[in-house]
Amino acid sequence: MSELARRIRVTGVVQGVGFRPFVWRLAHERSLSGWVRNDAQGVEIAVQGVAAQVEDLMLRLRSDAPPLARVDAVLAHDTACEPWQGFSIVDSAPGLTQTAIGPDVAVCDACLNELFDSANRRWRHPFITCTHCGPRFTVTRALPYDRPQTSMAGFKFCPDCAHEYGTPTDPRFHAETTCCPACGPRLLLSKMDASDSVCTVAGDAIAQTLALLKGGAIVAIKGLGGFHLACDARNADAVAKLRQRKQRDAKPLAVMVANVASLLPYAQVSAAEQALLESRERPIVLLRAQSDCAGLLPDVAPGLDQLGVLLPTTPIHYLLFHEAAGRPSGCGWLNQAQPLVLVMTSANPGGEPIVRDAAEASQRLQGIADALLDHDRAVVARCDDSVLRLQGEHVSLLRRSRGYAPTAITLAQAGPSVLALGSHLKNTVCVTRGNQAFLSPHVGSLDNAASCEFLDETVQRMLTLLDVRPDIIAHDLHPDDYSTRAALALAQHLNLPTQAVQHHHAHMAAVCAEHGWLRPVLGLALDGFGLGTDGGAWGGELLYVDGAQCVRLGLLRPLGLPGGDRAAREPWRMGAAALHALGRGDEITTRFGEPAAATVANMLERGFNSPPTSSMGRVFDSAAALLGLCNYSQYESQAAVLLEQAAARHVDAHGWPPTMPHGWHIGDGMELSFLPLLATLTHQQSVDFSAARFHATLVAGLMQWLMQAVERTGVTAVAVAGGCFHNALLSAGLVQQCHHRGLSLLQPTRTSPGDASIALGQAWVAMQSLE
Repeated sequence: MSELARRIRVTGVVQGVGFRPFVWRLAHERSLSGWVRNDAQGVEIAVQGVAAQVEDLMLRLRSDAPPLARVDAVLAHDTACEPWQGFSIVDSAPGLTQTAIGPDVAVCDACLNELFDSANRRWRHPFITCTHCGPRFTVTRALPYDRPQTSMAGFKFCPDCAHEYGTPTDPRFHAETTCCPACGPRLLLSKMDASDSVCTVAGDAIAQTLALLKGGAIVAIKGLGGFHLACDARNADAVAKLRQRKQRDAKPLAVMVANVASLLPYAQVSAAEQALLESRERPIVLLRAQSDCAGLLPDVAPGLDQLGVLLPTTPIHYLLFHEAAGRPSGCGWLNQAQPLVLVMTSANPGGEPIVRDAAEASQRLQGIADALLDHDRAVVARCDDSVLRLQGEHVSLLRRSRGYAPTAITLAQAGPSVLALGSHLKNTVCVTRGNQAFLSPHVGSLDNAASCEFLDETVQRMLTLLDVRPDIIAHDLHPDDYSTRAALALAQHLNLPTQAVQHHHAHMAAVCAEHGWLRPVLGLALDGFGLGTDGGAWGGELLYVDGAQCVRLGLLRPLGLPGGDRAAREPWRMGAAALHALGRGDEITTRFGEPAAATVANMLERGFNSPPTSSMGRVFDSAAALLGLCNYSQYESQAAVLLEQAAARHVDAHGWPPTMPHGWHIGDGMELSFLPLLATLTHQQSVDFSAARFHATLVAGLMQWLMQAVERTGVTAVAVAGGCFHNALLSAGLVQQCHHRGLSLLQPTRTSPGDASIALGQAWVAMQSLE
């Protein structure tokens, strides 16, 4: 039998996922000799033996890779045979980083079996983990991914853990976060009081925490990427206290339950939604609430037909539910409904970044949390929960963060390295390297100093972790956004060129980047605001996009923004703007009865402090206000959410209503106006029917607009993006109509349709501009 020696390079997400132990087992099963190691580019393998066995190992590297691995490439070349004895894992090699770290994932079933086995040495160990689960991104300081490069570096192995780590047949062979009760991190429960002091609570931290929660307390619980604020979701007083302390009057709160069986009294769950809930990413999933949910979980999601739900992610979460179940042995209890329901919301007071350590918590959560359930494994990188919603068969990511970020998005072609600093709202950062784009976890809205500091921190972390020095820095067109100012300052410091990218061009480019689309595309960008190339407030745009080129083909008929940004927070003002545009300004005071109604009517008449906007988001606000659904938004997009919810009630019960005849018109300059539709809206009619007809007519008008652009350009591919596409009815209607008319529709699938993907689009445009 012929001998073959080969040097193999594996790239992708292949560090921190058990890839070296996997290769070791493949080699030993095939009696091959050599070594495997991490290096800056991924995993390097030197192997020799019977040629057929070496070839089979090559095939298995892709087909049988560990569950958390993503193999992008397997490259190999033949070499001379060496006098190796056996196969081993050797120390990592230094070099310029070309690999990536995987995201954090939920605790796996194998670890749960140990966690709840009373005879196991890791019985109820809050930090149980293995090669297939647990933290990755949030504990990693640098690559290659080795224990000294993580926040576990200070925890020296006990003899038992050292044996597991060094035993090739053990499931924790080279699992970098391996630990046990004898050598791992420690839980610490502390009470907070008004004197800013923190008092350690003696006894079992999990049992004490559960007792506090059942007693109506608010407890800050440290998760993978920072703290959650938790309370008993069935305790109306506790929920009200949390809302009052966090100053979150109406925005819905997410809840955590032990399993899907526990969820059934509160929400409807399809098989696809169950799969998302139970996935290793463990996102918050928006579900249809049961009819009596509001009574069972008072004030958790006031006035809404949806409930945000997540299942336990960390061993600490599971232990709280295990304690509530009476500490049963085994995992059988995990298949049974459990009564405990916890509010689990990010500990991010005032819209600031999520709190990540006790020092921050003692300051920022003072007066909010009654106690802290902390531990001494540091959170290296903040990472908030991901949020998604199933729209038919399409998954819409509202927030792409824990579990998903910073997983690379493979681009259609390689290019110069770009750093893109994203948008003002829902900010993320993007770094490109070769043909891969890395989107950071959620940073948030840059309207406070702490979030701006977090953006700076995220930029440095992404560049350091990926070992990238960018060739160009991309940013938004708006000169006053902090992300723009930060980009320009960094570019000056590094002596790099910059690229300003218009907001809606970036939306379309993000979709093209995700889909590997290199041809021209028609872009439908529908959102709340983005600064246009003319200095105006855009948000309802029909675009022609070809790489770095973007042409505005059409726009929504502008409405005035009486009071500027205030109009986005007070939808009745947009209702007034619609009435004024219809020549019915005299109805404003009688329709809305607001103290400022007369003033707003006068502002619109004079054109004072009422800049025009083509925003589709403000059209939704107008409709919601005219139907009496929402005059004041207590959280972002509340008016649009209530309008969609009303429409969905009618569609679910009766199907789609017919469109309103002549409900829109397309004028000169491809200006699409829905004023005829808005003119028919009144809260005297059936609100649900009117909301449904509004959506149906919106889809019909947008499709006619698109088809005129198809005829004009010959382009039959359509990209859609912008925050309005979180609306399931709008998205589903356009998907159906585009399919019916033979158009190729590109939707965000691995990224958000909203501003969280702006950085990806900026990076893609900048790459194209340098070609």
